[in-house]
Amino acid sequence: MFLGAGGVLVNKRNILISVISIELMFYGLNFYLISLSICLDDILGELFSLMVLTLAAAESALALALIMAYFRIFFNIFMNEH
Repeated sequence: MFLGAGGVLVNKRNILISVISIELMFYGLNFYLISLSICLDDILGELFSLMVLTLAAAESALALALIMAYFRIFFNIFMNEH
């Protein structure tokens, strides 16, 4: 999870790397939830993990659509001062 947060904070130019870093944070959260669910012998963490995976999939689809729209306007995916 910290690797994803570091990727978002360090990367200021490329939108695609920022989206990948956010996905890494979601997968870190899923790993934590499933580990906690196994440790506590409770299925609620696994259900929350499925909800987070659904949220991550929706975020990926929306982010890729926004990147495509940005690319069609500016012809690159780098965040510069326009």
